Amino acid sequence: MINRKATAVWKGTGKEGTGTMSTQSTVLENTQYSFNTRFADGKGTNPEELIAAAHAGCFAMQLSFDLNAEGFTADELNATATITLDPSKGQITKSHIDLTAKIPGITAEKFEEISEKSKKKCPVSQVLNAELSLTAELVSE
Repeated sequence: MINRKATAVWKGTGKEGTGTMSTQSTVLENTQYSFNTRFADGKGTNPEELIAAAHAGCFAMQLSFDLNAEGFTADELNATATITLDPSKGQITKSHIDLTAKIPGITAEKFEEISEKSKKKCPVSQVLNAELSLTAELVSE
């Protein structure tokens, strides 16, 4: 088993309060978040942005493993995840990944097959209770 930790500290009301987030690795260390960073364009981070980063990173690594298992090595996998939060429901409703990939020797059909498999296999995909979608583009050198 592997355990990873993050800590959030919040002070004050939901709208006027402020908080910080820190991660075990210290990549985030007392990083500011607030109502404005979550629901507007304030400076700092927010939970949905961090979930998007986790989903993009997890998916790209899972795809790399799945490509390797099929005999391919990507020159580059560029994955951007967009998390959709519906404030009226207080719920994350969707995570969409836009992928651009450079993979020597792979066909478009094989690329699509492996990408879709990786979307479902990625551990972060499996934990999200939301619609998952993927747009994948294979580009040449």
